[in-house]
Amino acid sequence: MVTDAQRRLVDRLHRSPGATAGELAGHLALTAAAVRLHLERLTELGFVASELHRGGERGRPAQRWRLTDVARVLYPDRHGDLAVELLDLVRDELGDAAVEQVVAARTRRQADAYGAELAGLADPVARARRLAELRTAEGYEAEVLDAPDGDGMLLVEHHCPICDAAAACQGLCRGELEAFRAAVGPGATVEREQHLLAGDDRCTYRIRVRRKSA
Repeated sequence: MVTDAQRRLVDRLHRSPGATAGELAGHLALTAAAVRLHLERLTELGFVASELHRGGERGRPAQRWRLTDVARVLYPDRHGDLAVELLDLVRDELGDAAVEQVVAARTRRQADAYGAELAGLADPVARARRLAELRTAEGYEAEVLDAPDGDGMLLVEHHCPICDAAAACQGLCRGELEAFRAAVGPGATVEREQHLLAGDDRCTYRIRVRRKSA
């Protein structure tokens, strides 16, 4: 995705945010022209951005460079490894029952958080759509679709940011299903039909609105 020289430039900006092209050139033993070409390419990729800063009353403002949030993809993210390690430690030190207690506490916290966000929405369809928005904000890339067979709706999650932890502790997935049921409310049922950990391409939940009794 990036050349060795561009990676060195990114690493330098990681250590020296707000550097100018000239300052970067001095640190990396490159010409200022070469640095500017690399910065142009990194800008196209969305990894860097610049701002003009005036150091004093006289002189031209300096163009200073910084990394964007997009550049985080260039650095290892071990959140998944850490979550798995912590689950294993709890299991080894305190036993399976302690893991279940942690999962149950997480489920309660999720359900409470979703419930607070969905307060005031009585319609199960509106609640499901708002739940999908909340899940998308959490990184699950969720959406609610009409079921192709006409039987209710489908809450589809195209990504799972906790997949590693869920693989190490299946209770996390069970807990999320419970939280969904609490979030949608008694006016609908929620059942999982596709599961990433079962080899499917996504997680899918069928939501059926309960018929009101006459």
